[in-house]
Amino acid sequence: MKLNQHTLDKVERVIEEGGYIVRFEKGTFQSGYCILQEKKVVVLNKFLPTEGRINTLIDLLPLLSINIDDLTHESQKFYDVLMSTEFAG
Repeated sequence: MKLNQHTLDKVERVIEEGGYIVRFEKGTFQSGYCILQEKKVVVLNKFLPTEGRINTLIDLLPLLSINIDDLTHESQKFYDVLMSTEFAG
């Protein structure tokens, strides 16, 4: 998978269809992100490069409560690929 803006958009779409808001803000994020579970907001450090944003969001997917039935068919297929053992930890 290419780590470019198109891939980032697809990962963001999966998370947003799962009911989360993805925001890019500046701040002192130790690991490059912050999850506000109560509000279903994922905040990433805006200074992360595209590749870092993609990798961080993929790492976060297992921590998010995403109902696959809420996703479009295209996003469901992409989510399955992202959650496969190829990308897992």
